[in-house]
Amino acid sequence: MKVTSITVQVRDKNRVNVSVDGKYRFSLDISQLADLGLRKDIEYTEEELISFEEESQFGKLYMRALEYSMVRPHSEKELRDYLYRKTRPISIGPGQTKPGVSVALTVRVFDRIIEKGYVNDTKFTAYWVENRNLKKGISKRKLTAELRGKGVDSQIIEAALADSDRDEQADLKKIIARKQSRYDDERKLIAYLGGQGFSYSIIRSTLDEIASEEEV
Repeated sequence: MKVTSITVQVRDKNRVNVSVDGKYRFSLDISQLADLGLRKDIEYTEEELISFEEESQFGKLYMRALEYSMVRPHSEKELRDYLYRKTRPISIGPGQTKPGVSVALTVRVFDRIIEKGYVNDTKFTAYWVENRNLKKGISKRKLTAELRGKGVDSQIIEAALADSDRDEQADLKKIIARKQSRYDDERKLIAYLGGQGFSYSIIRSTLDEIASEEEV
């Protein structure tokens, strides 16, 4: 079987369409084309063409995963979940589906993203701790629960919280400033703040401090 044409795509100048025996077979990005050494008018076996198709799938999935990773920092679990969704069948019309990508391919893409450092739990956790509700305030307990839900190891979370300049009482004051007017009963406000992950002792001391400041 002979590669009869290699043409640059109209919509994406960084990808080329490869035709075999006059029919479109797969696409590759420019760097893959160079790495694979694929050339026009060369005969290839079916096994070789299948391996090229696998590289095509890898390139497409890798770029999608890279774009996902660049939108904002993500945890490794979030990336795994994103890639897992790509293995599910895709609806292409009423009663019609096409298979998702192979698990082996997602593992390969995941490993490449991690190897390149585009997703890193330590960096993600530092970002999350420093930016999560920075203006509105959030408790360390709630931050910890969110990060655990994103699959981050407890030791990484503890280290990030220890290195952070965030102040638990300062975060609590931000929340009180936003929510206090909604509660005519202090006990209900305290219950709400407890539900946000703050301990009773820090809630009580912070409310007392605010009250004393208002009296001055």
